[in-house]
Amino acid sequence: MARGNGQPQPTPREAWLRAGQRVLHFRPARWDRWRQSLEVTSGEWLADQATPLLKHRQELSREDALALWRDLRREGWVPCPPQWEPPLA
Repeated sequence: MARGNGQPQPTPREAWLRAGQRVLHFRPARWDRWRQSLEVTSGEWLADQATPLLKHRQELSREDALALWRDLRREGWVPCPPQWEPPLA
């Protein structure tokens, strides 16, 4: 989404949401003047695991990712600290 001066919005930071055992990680994927998207990874904490089981990863437009965040917050999901380490480069 462009600002009033024609420049793209600043890249968002990573963000996390949690509801019980379920976790979502929002991470900037593509961020330029023409395409702005976030990668959303879902995971679930299992009793016998040290980190959440990663279940699904998808790339959403900025608008769709923001709508998902708002909907989940209304449902009771809460922001949380990082729940797993980023992959090594």
